[in-house]
Amino acid sequence: MSLSRRRFLSQSLYAGATLGTIGLFGAPAIVVAETRRPALTHGVMSGDVLPGRAMLWSRSDRPARMMLELADNPEFRNARRLVGPTAMPVNDYTTKLDVTGLGDLEALHYRVRYAALGDEQALSEPVVGQLRLPPSQSRNVRFVWSGDTVGQGWGINPDLGGMRIYETMRQVKPDFFIHSGDTIYADGPLEERVALEDEATWKNIVTPAKAKVAETLDEYRGQYSYNLLDENLRRFNAEVPMFAQWDDHETVNNWYPGEILDDPRYTEKNVSLLNARARHAFMEYMPVRQTPDAPERMYRRFTYGPDLEIFRLDMRSYRGGNSTNRQSVSDDSTAILGDAQLQWLLDGLRRSQATWKIVAADMPLGLVVKDGERYEAVANADPGRPLGREQEIARLLEALHQANVQNVVWLTADVHYTAAHHYSPERASFQNFTPFWEFVSGPLNAGTFGPGELDATFGPEAVFTKAPPPGQANLPPSAGYQFFGQVDLDAESRELTVTLKDTAGLALFEKRLTPA
Repeated sequence: MSLSRRRFLSQSLYAGATLGTIGLFGAPAIVVAETRRPALTHGVMSGDVLPGRAMLWSRSDRPARMMLELADNPEFRNARRLVGPTAMPVNDYTTKLDVTGLGDLEALHYRVRYAALGDEQALSEPVVGQLRLPPSQSRNVRFVWSGDTVGQGWGINPDLGGMRIYETMRQVKPDFFIHSGDTIYADGPLEERVALEDEATWKNIVTPAKAKVAETLDEYRGQYSYNLLDENLRRFNAEVPMFAQWDDHETVNNWYPGEILDDPRYTEKNVSLLNARARHAFMEYMPVRQTPDAPERMYRRFTYGPDLEIFRLDMRSYRGGNSTNRQSVSDDSTAILGDAQLQWLLDGLRRSQATWKIVAADMPLGLVVKDGERYEAVANADPGRPLGREQEIARLLEALHQANVQNVVWLTADVHYTAAHHYSPERASFQNFTPFWEFVSGPLNAGTFGPGELDATFGPEAVFTKAPPPGQANLPPSAGYQFFGQVDLDAESRELTVTLKDTAGLALFEKRLTPA
């Protein structure tokens, strides 16, 4: 048994949290009326893991105190006990705790209860979770990524067993999950029945919050609580820590700061106000870490052992308005990351000592994504020199090339199909960069589209694509075009293997990358 593990079993190692009393958990059972007992409504979650540190999340059905037990074993022998925050209406009864001081534990087992305020004998039934923490030494690592949950009218269909792709991902036993954005579709109401082309019917579970577009804070909250009705997702969340990103559908399709909506479904047209409500709900319902200096900042850096580092981007909050995207001068109107985030990413990648640097992007770089006659992503369908938002990416790629930063891999979702793109200066108009790979995978439970057009500015080649047949769009999850990506890091060779998979877990494409 390592020293740090002995310390875990014998000492309090949790900064910012209070040790609970043994009596609260260990007292003889007392019969308490069920109406006095709180309940966990949506399971448990973990996320934003760092060495010796993790965010833990849950939700009560009423005002109550979050109580936790932590152990290095599933039997909870010698468990440590923590008193967490109070679930209150101001946060929709959600609570999350930044648990620190876990040393070099490999696995953390946790158990969450809620205690009624003023009635500590009235305890909820416990819900158990587990997570694997980043290693201090090289070891094999496996993680998955994807995006786009409950979109285009396709919700939780009990006839099909709900969102089964989450169970498929759970079964590969990943260390963590990158949710690449569109974690909800706040602008996508559901109907109870949707007619399919083969005369079948898709059946949705529908809640009041999912019956209309989200505008109020409570309606945005309802989008997250809807997804957590799915047993597959709750089971996945209890075992796999998440790095959650956000994109447009957490607020409204293709939004940008300062936009005024032209959509008759909305009584509130101010997107900046809608976004403030949406961001508040996201922070409540996702296990993301908030810091006093930047409580709403999404972009963060996560070290996962000596060979892996994840850079989580926010390509939504700092962008200029969607436009023709062909401006020849770079300014605020051409931003996609913004100056501060761009510099943060560049500095982090240059300083990183990890063998592999994973850039978790909420949008692809070379795929043309339209917003009517405007452009939503980086590419602008002009294969020439970088223009518009492409200029920001060109500055990043050129600076990384000049600094000889190697082994950068981009992962994304957003476009609702799966693909492997290789970017090379030999095929590009802009040539001062080091070749790299971008892998795309999604959706998780949304309509399937694609494939999209590639813009040649940075020389992308679609080495692999899996998308609906020509002429077909918004295919339901039952059509079989739902995808996730799996990444395996081999500790001995330090090779990174990326595998694109479908709902059944079938490997569609595999690429083994050797570190430079």
